Amino acid sequence: MAYIVRVARTAAGKRNGRLSQSHPAALGAKVVDALMDRVGGSFDPAVVDDVIFGVVSQIGPQSCNVGRSVVLNSTHLPLSVPGTTVDRQCGSSQQALHFAAQAVLSGTQDVVIAGGVEVMSQVPIMSNTVPKSGMGDPNSHVVQVKFGPAPFYSQFAGAEQMCDMYGISRLEMDTFAAQSHARAAAAVADGRFDAEIVGVDGHDKSGGAVWHGADEGIRKGTTVEKLGTLETLVHLGVCPPPPSCEEGRITAGNASQVSDGAAALLVANEAGLRKLGDVTPLARVHTLALAGADPVLMLSAPIPATEKVLAKAGLTMSDIDLYEVNEAFACVPLSWMKALHADPTKLNVNGGACALGHPLGATGAKLMSTLVMELHRTGGKYGLQAICEGGGTANATIVERL
Repeated sequence: MAYIVRVARTAAGKRNGRLSQSHPAALGAKVVDALMDRVGGSFDPAVVDDVIFGVVSQIGPQSCNVGRSVVLNSTHLPLSVPGTTVDRQCGSSQQALHFAAQAVLSGTQDVVIAGGVEVMSQVPIMSNTVPKSGMGDPNSHVVQVKFGPAPFYSQFAGAEQMCDMYGISRLEMDTFAAQSHARAAAAVADGRFDAEIVGVDGHDKSGGAVWHGADEGIRKGTTVEKLGTLETLVHLGVCPPPPSCEEGRITAGNASQVSDGAAALLVANEAGLRKLGDVTPLARVHTLALAGADPVLMLSAPIPATEKVLAKAGLTMSDIDLYEVNEAFACVPLSWMKALHADPTKLNVNGGACALGHPLGATGAKLMSTLVMELHRTGGKYGLQAICEGGGTANATIVERL
């Protein structure tokens, strides 16, 4: 079996906030070291067979194999531990978990750290692609002929198309986003994130040292009315108007927040548990699945990925106690919920990326940390996580609490 032994994440920092001056590899090392501290005992850190880290914008401080750089920045891991970096867009660290689980399930490796990091304040989204780099279009002529010419496929236009496809209104998204903030604020007040968050050194606006131990983007008291005053991305010229709604519906308020952060998961098989000192794991990775869908629509793949993972697991939606579906845009979990007839009381119960941020490469491991710990808090058995990804793909993972 593939066990999730321990989890750790930083609190998300908002753009140009407390984590904005942190080097991505050093930030990743902080959660890796905390992860190992949480195991306890006196195991040899050299038993870690690999470190797999997800990063999306692999340029500047996030280039040159961040996974290995995390090891070099770690105070706990010896130089004998290798590291590698994976990019499956917003699901990168969920894919890191999949690779780690596959490694220990096969017996090729026994102990693997899966995680991710993104400091978007330093490395803005799309900074490693056209038009910012000036080094050419990642979409070849063949792709442009097949799907239509564009400098890059727009997630914002895709979100508007999702609204059209599933009949989702601006009001419905603003209501969902306000709920995300309310749920996140309630979770903080109740201490629900305390067991997963690793406090780290950060900086205030003047550059002074501050302690960062709470998610920075939550707007306590945000209302549907306040969110309704925000201009749409269509009005701001970010994306063209969809045929059915000239005003557009997507705003900064009902989309995920640009943020900074890191997260990691310690994954092991039975032999790995013994190497770690017979530690008791938190959960096991039950079933893994992937799906591809329309790359122009881009955001719909969590739906077939969820159908696929449930079929492989022999489970139904009603068997799942908690769902984590990334709030890249509010329309993504809303359309997922409508398509699969999901129970809204089980979905993103502690808020999501509209309130808690979406540090791209870290989000998969971040959400899994929250999912596993919430299963323990509530006594639930199964949790399901799905994330939409650039290029029209999605990871789906079912975990079982132990």
